[in-house]
Amino acid sequence: MILFENYRKEVVRMRPGPGGPRPPMGANPQPRPKNIKELPKYLVALLGGFFNRFFYILKLVWKTGRWIPFLLFFVALFRGVSPVIGSLISQRILNALQDVIRVGGLPEHNFWASGILYLLIALFVYRLLILVVNSISSALNRIAGEKIVNEVKVQIMEKSKEVDLSSYDNPAFYEKMENANQEAGHRPLSVLTETFGIISYLIEFISFLIILFTAPGLSLLTLIILLVSIPSAVTNFIFRRKNFGYMRWRSKERRQMHYFSNILVDKDLMKEIRLFDLADTFIARYKAVFAKYFKGLRKLIFEENVWHILFAVISGACNLFFYIIIAKQVFTGEIQIGDYTLYTGAIASVATCVSNLISASGNVYQGTLFIDNLISFMNEKPRIVPQIRPAREVAHGRLHTIEFKNVSFRYPGSHKDVIKNVSFTIEPGQTLALVGLNGAGKTTLIKLMTRLYDTTEGQILLDGVDIKEYDLKSLYRTFGIIFQDFGRYAATVEENIRFGSIHSDASFDAVKYASKQSAASEYIETLPDGYNTPLMRFFEHNGTELSIGQWQKLAIARAFYGDSDIMILDEPTASLDAIAEQNVFNQFDKLTHDKTTIFVSHRLSSATIADQIVVLENGELIEKGNHQELMALQGKYYNLFSTQSKRYIQPSAEEATI
Repeated sequence: MILFENYRKEVVRMRPGPGGPRPPMGANPQPRPKNIKELPKYLVALLGGFFNRFFYILKLVWKTGRWIPFLLFFVALFRGVSPVIGSLISQRILNALQDVIRVGGLPEHNFWASGILYLLIALFVYRLLILVVNSISSALNRIAGEKIVNEVKVQIMEKSKEVDLSSYDNPAFYEKMENANQEAGHRPLSVLTETFGIISYLIEFISFLIILFTAPGLSLLTLIILLVSIPSAVTNFIFRRKNFGYMRWRSKERRQMHYFSNILVDKDLMKEIRLFDLADTFIARYKAVFAKYFKGLRKLIFEENVWHILFAVISGACNLFFYIIIAKQVFTGEIQIGDYTLYTGAIASVATCVSNLISASGNVYQGTLFIDNLISFMNEKPRIVPQIRPAREVAHGRLHTIEFKNVSFRYPGSHKDVIKNVSFTIEPGQTLALVGLNGAGKTTLIKLMTRLYDTTEGQILLDGVDIKEYDLKSLYRTFGIIFQDFGRYAATVEENIRFGSIHSDASFDAVKYASKQSAASEYIETLPDGYNTPLMRFFEHNGTELSIGQWQKLAIARAFYGDSDIMILDEPTASLDAIAEQNVFNQFDKLTHDKTTIFVSHRLSSATIADQIVVLENGELIEKGNHQELMALQGKYYNLFSTQSKRYIQPSAEEATI
């Protein structure tokens, strides 16, 4: 009752409240019992959750390698019976030697013929067998561990390609993903190893209990040993759950520590950190977060060990009492010295088994709690899926019409629309420019058009059909796109270009042609190994670091190589100078004469080539038309274009004086 009441108080203390720790977003902990009457129901729910998680782990390990559970089971059986066998052999040797001493010794030749020699050989074989089994088990455990970690990592990667892009905007999703990556790799094997360890301890425990129960005058003492172990077991489980709860509820602090520590070893950020002298700032923030995180963890560790020390003292006192009783039996001649070693060893083994059972059970329980992070991540359901079965296939190799019909969008968990009732149509083969200040919603429109996000309201039609009815892979192949934050891959130049259409088996000439269209070939031909040059210094010593402008040209080449029906360029030339940008757009205009094209550019001079310009402001469409029409309107576009053009037109000294 005292332990339960202390546990209940701790739960109340850690419940969300003003200034108190809060569980992470998306957490769904088991409701705690409010009183002792609810405890049985609570325990049933805990056991149900435990077995669900445990069988998930078993299924995962079985899929990785069916030999792994059998190996663990064999080792568990061996380790369970081997201590008992060793104790019995040692007992026989000591008792045999004591009998020889009683009769005053035997001639030397009788020793070689006596049973003592065979017992010693059996003891040697027993210890050698333990060494061999432990070595083989250790090697195979390492192999199994690597295979399981690989299996979990592959499952996480496979799942990540299915998860909606909007999930990455949710901190709770990041928490699941972080915990799955951090914990799930080593937990499955650890949980199974501990589980089969419990089998070993139970076999050893029961075997030594039988020995003690059959020993004269020790059956009652054996029951006392069992009773003393119960409070320790309860305490262990209570603190295992407390530790898990603390780790989970403090996930934000752990992510912060990870973030601050990684900043100072990020090669891309080090230049700015050094120049702005930010290192001490981030170190101080790391220390502050750690102090906050460690304060509660230290308290938990201290409390747990105080209880363990208390129960260890009680258990040690009981063992001392038992040893005295057994020694007295030897002193009075009731038992032999070998029996003394067997019984005292059995008591020590029972106590050790109880301790190991408690620890292993706690570790298994805690391990299954952590594996819940993986289960939660793997159960994340994608919502961006075709709305009809079978899904439609996009008719590739033709011009397309795109229509926005009263489209609105807000990010998950937000109540503010970032796109508000937008409607417009892009005709087949037309070039559309999206114009607006930062945050106007241009990139968001492109993400909606490509169905990386789903609209909150309204429809987007491709060739008159809602894009939600198309097969996603077929839809994605329709678009060749370069985002502002385009990918920079640690691979060769050729591979970086071919990533634009990874399933294409086009010749190397197509790669070179794409690089020429983006003007990337000019610098590629100067690289040490040309198109075979590895980029970024992550893996290769001869890796080449490109400038942001060079990367941008490579990204444009990737889009050209894809040869998609609809080309989308979201600020594709942001890092190029004005002349290089104009060259790219001139070439781009030639290459896309038979394609539907959408682009966003911060330099409005590029918009002059567009058939249609859509002007956005705060997520709303405020103007629509071509360059001449919008300039004649003298509205928002006119003001933006005129303001920007003045920066490039410097008046002469004579004009300046007029």
